[in-house]
Amino acid sequence: MRIDYPVTAAVRQLRENRVDFVPHIYTYVEHGGTRISAEALGVPEHQVIKTIVLQTDEKQPLIVLMHGDLEVSTKQLARIIGARHIELCTADVARKHTGYEFGGTSPFGTRKKLPMYAEKTIFDLRRIHINGGKRGFLVEIDPAELKRVLGAVEVDVGLRE
Repeated sequence: MRIDYPVTAAVRQLRENRVDFVPHIYTYVEHGGTRISAEALGVPEHQVIKTIVLQTDEKQPLIVLMHGDLEVSTKQLARIIGARHIELCTADVARKHTGYEFGGTSPFGTRKKLPMYAEKTIFDLRRIHINGGKRGFLVEIDPAELKRVLGAVEVDVGLRE
């Protein structure tokens, strides 16, 4: 069965880099987060990876990829990258840097190439589900592609909610 899915900037980058991916469409729920998408796809929330757009105290944007059931320790991340402070970007600032709306942000196909960090335990998983560049659209990939295509740097900044 062929699934009809959107051809986003993320999908174009995946195709250009010959990333094997499986598209998954689900009904997006405003503020539903990874819990809703995990339930819709029938996968553990830990396998659904969030794309979080943050910025340093000097307004330098960056992306952290995190398990759906964990939060980012911004204090630990700041220590690791040598920043004084790190905070979430507003929706407008995140859109300016990535070209994506909140809820539809993919680390692939971003408007600007941003520093990319990924929770190290993501790479222990066989497959992950990550946003494909549109609300209600995830792609299933091998987590090794995060390093190969995006140059994601492993960090240990995950916190239980």
